[in-house]
Amino acid sequence: MSATAGQAADGVRSLADRFGIEPGMVVMEMGYDDDVDQDLRDALTDRCGELVDEDTDEVVDAVLVWYRDGDGDLFELLVETLAPLADNGVVWLLTPKAGREGHVEPSEVAEAAPTAGLQQTSTINAGRDWSGARLVLRRGAKAKK
Repeated sequence: MSATAGQAADGVRSLADRFGIEPGMVVMEMGYDDDVDQDLRDALTDRCGELVDEDTDEVVDAVLVWYRDGDGDLFELLVETLAPLADNGVVWLLTPKAGREGHVEPSEVAEAAPTAGLQQTSTINAGRDWSGARLVLRRGAKAKK
């Protein structure tokens, strides 16, 4: 990945860089509530523009999913992310860190993602209270839906 002017100036990767978000990308957001990391949302909207909601008719390059224990069935939520997702798109599953209210056990993600046709490729620190799991389509998963 090439350095952006801002990144080169301060030598630090921004949150948007860590998420692989580029100008012009369409990013859908699901699970927004008062507890989301506003700094992360601001970094992403500064990079790509307004986040679209789950009612969009657009094909999206990335889906940002804020998910907490008790938010419903994770498998069903992940399946919902697939319909608008571009074939080379990515789902960022954001969950509260261990010890925070709403923490989701990694085993729950490890079970739900492959069942939904997604594969976890990495995790990142997504803010003070949130962790992010990068999920991509498993080969052939979109065709089977």
